[in-house]
Amino acid sequence: MVLAFLFLMQAQLFAQDLPVIEDDLGDVTDAFQENFFEALKQKAILNYEKALESLANAERAAKGNPDQEAVVYYEMGKNYFALKKYALAEEQFNKALVLAQNRKEIIIGLYDVYYQTREYDKAIEVVKKLMVFDQDYKEDLANLYVRTEQFDEALAILDQLDKGLGSSTYRDNLRKQIFKKTGDSSGEILRLEGLIASNPGDEKQYLNLIFMYSEAGQEQKAYNTAQQLLRNVPDSELVHLALYKFYLDKNQQDNAIASMKIVFSSDVIDVDSKTKVLADFMRFSTENPAYEATFVEMVSSFAAERGSTAVYKQLGDFFVNKNRKDKALTFYAMGANESPDNFDLLKNALLLQIDLQKFNEAEILSQQGLDVFPSQALLYLLRAVALNGLSESQEAIDILEEGIDYVIDDTQMEKDFYEQLSKAYQRINNPKKAAEFAKKARDLGMQ
Repeated sequence: MVLAFLFLMQAQLFAQDLPVIEDDLGDVTDAFQENFFEALKQKAILNYEKALESLANAERAAKGNPDQEAVVYYEMGKNYFALKKYALAEEQFNKALVLAQNRKEIIIGLYDVYYQTREYDKAIEVVKKLMVFDQDYKEDLANLYVRTEQFDEALAILDQLDKGLGSSTYRDNLRKQIFKKTGDSSGEILRLEGLIASNPGDEKQYLNLIFMYSEAGQEQKAYNTAQQLLRNVPDSELVHLALYKFYLDKNQQDNAIASMKIVFSSDVIDVDSKTKVLADFMRFSTENPAYEATFVEMVSSFAAERGSTAVYKQLGDFFVNKNRKDKALTFYAMGANESPDNFDLLKNALLLQIDLQKFNEAEILSQQGLDVFPSQALLYLLRAVALNGLSESQEAIDILEEGIDYVIDDTQMEKDFYEQLSKAYQRINNPKKAAEFAKKARDLGMQ
């Protein structure tokens, strides 16, 4: 028993997710221990095929010991799952379950297989077993009932959970999926109306009811519900997630702008919701150019306060689509400065700087980018373009020769490197080298 305990303690150092099923492995042979350890090490470095080879050796060394065999089969299942060989993973988990019945970790392995392969009927039976260990799996069961279109069963579970735990965004979204698929929202509307009547201050249920009315095409009732929320909770910020759309539909632009301002300045509204409002505001300002300045001011303030790189990108994209590159560059550069590890913003800013011949700025930003992304070939190329633009051609050559080693399976980029090398050598009066690289570029262009 001491040996088995020490073995378990060591094993956990190699695999933190090692299951509880190794509580008592009995007498562990050297061959079993050696191969099992090797399998854990190989799995830790994602070498799943090698891990399976070692597990096969460990299985032979187990010599009919059911505890050790169960552990091996379980680990085989996990490795096959990682290799996306789901049928083999299922087979191994089932073999482990025969030897170690009702082990939660093995059942979870099977659940993962069935969910991944969309065998939802099998997953339902497995989740019912998991609910013996943890009632939190009830939500999983409700989700599976939705996926198998057993909507009455799903709603019954959701009602149970809401009654015991209160509502949740996840369960609300499951309900919305059900009513979208069935087209029958009457029952849910009645439920939400009842919840609001019993708790007039619950802002979330008003929003759910507004959504249901809107889905049912009852826009006036949706609008009236929003107004009811304002009356009952006059300082509600959440209500403006709905109100701005109603105001836009009614051509009440000033009211819509006022609601959007509240959304963007709110501390209780999440960034994802604000980003959706931003997309609507972007479309609105495109159709109504008089509001563009208001849009830019409001959204820029929101982005600066929240440090939201997604907002900077949307603003940049907005102005690129309007062919206003200077303005787009402003926002891409702000985003790249805010989040130096965001490669898309960095790339977009650099490409516009090059396009607008802002070579000094591009030279500085590309160097900053290479400090963060030292193996990105594109950054070497753009830095060289900037250096060539500044007539610093020898430095451009040095950068290009360093960066071309990072070009992998990209003929166009390799061609661009050679073209910049040709240009740089031409500028330092080395026509032989310039011609050599020009020819390489032409040859690649013919491929």
